[in-house]
Amino acid sequence: MASKKKYSFAEKNYSEGGRASTIIACASLGLFVIDAVISFAANGKAGRIVGLLAIGAALLSVYGFYVGMKSFAEKGVSLRLSIIGSISCGVVMIGWLTILLRGI
Repeated sequence: MASKKKYSFAEKNYSEGGRASTIIACASLGLFVIDAVISFAANGKAGRIVGLLAIGAALLSVYGFYVGMKSFAEKGVSLRLSIIGSISCGVVMIGWLTILLRGI
């Protein structure tokens, strides 16, 4: 006979650091789009504005990576957003550093 046990999976909440890290990664990508639009609109002559915005967005992605890595220490929560946020902030951070170091 079949077992009549019912299994249910408890819903785990996402970690706060994981949420913040994912939001910060999206914000840094949004700043990249804004940066590209400003540079395109100024025909490449908005060097200071674009540079300051790029440095700010790069620092924001570094902070998002830090928050995402710190959120792995939280117990009893789902780490899915922590993984997504940490990886995406790391990729965005490498992209920003590549752009800033090459001077493009």
